[in-house]
Amino acid sequence: MPSNRGDPDGAGPFGLGDMAGKLILCGTPIGNLEDITQRALRVLGEAEVIACEDTRRTRKLLTHYGIKPGSLVVYSDATERRAGAKLVEFISSGRTVVLVSDAGMPGLSDPGYRLVRACVDRGLPVEVVPGATASVSALALSGLPPGRFVFEGFLPRKKGDRQRRVAELSAEERTIVIFESPHRLKDSLLDLLDGLGDRPAVVVREMTKVHEEVRRGLLSELVASAEEGWVRGEMVLVISGAVHEHRDQVEPTALARRARGLMEQGMDRKAALTRVAQEAGVARRTVFDALVEEKALPGASE
Repeated sequence: MPSNRGDPDGAGPFGLGDMAGKLILCGTPIGNLEDITQRALRVLGEAEVIACEDTRRTRKLLTHYGIKPGSLVVYSDATERRAGAKLVEFISSGRTVVLVSDAGMPGLSDPGYRLVRACVDRGLPVEVVPGATASVSALALSGLPPGRFVFEGFLPRKKGDRQRRVAELSAEERTIVIFESPHRLKDSLLDLLDGLGDRPAVVVREMTKVHEEVRRGLLSELVASAEEGWVRGEMVLVISGAVHEHRDQVEPTALARRARGLMEQGMDRKAALTRVAQEAGVARRTVFDALVEEKALPGASE
């Protein structure tokens, strides 16, 4: 790769000043290898150390562009603590470490946060080379309102934990972006349908790849579609936020009765409060206060 040491602006080897040792977060393609910036290619070509999740995936990218890495270090969920300490030593000694994930931006549902935090705590420079991001790309592609959104990453794997998290999202007015694996897609869609109601949503799979596909519809329609056997590859869900319509004020006793009924059916208190708040169009705190008030009434059951 060409060097920019002769840059007329005197910007140094990375175009960012002559600083000793740094961590560079480098975005990589989420599928199509053409989706990479010139700056990212230069940074990868000049890197002293490249930290990556899977050396095979990263070598494929580097080989495609004729880049011969100085040193490849595995930095994954399994090696994060041990490898992170070593990488901080490298940076402290004046070396430049470029961190990449298998796809997209490091740290977003991929290892990277702890390494950035360790560098920040030690006053070591951290820089970013922007690149493709699956969450924002799917949001733009979805056709749902993109102005305000919340990124949830992956929902919990265990059904009970997942249902509780979905219940917490039920009153969220912003568009919701979620990552999901193929073998959990149907179960997650069912829990989302049950917890959020039948909202408009989009499933994007294999984004930027040969078999890219976008399926749009209500959550109930996507559940039915997931039963057809097409669920393969990497998935991003984009779900419409809650729309709160004006509703007549509900008496506190009715709120408490509804919440207590849900809890008696086996729903945990937090999920029950969220469900009742969504149904009544009130804050969850209002439902909680109604329950507290009901318990304080003479003859109220515990």
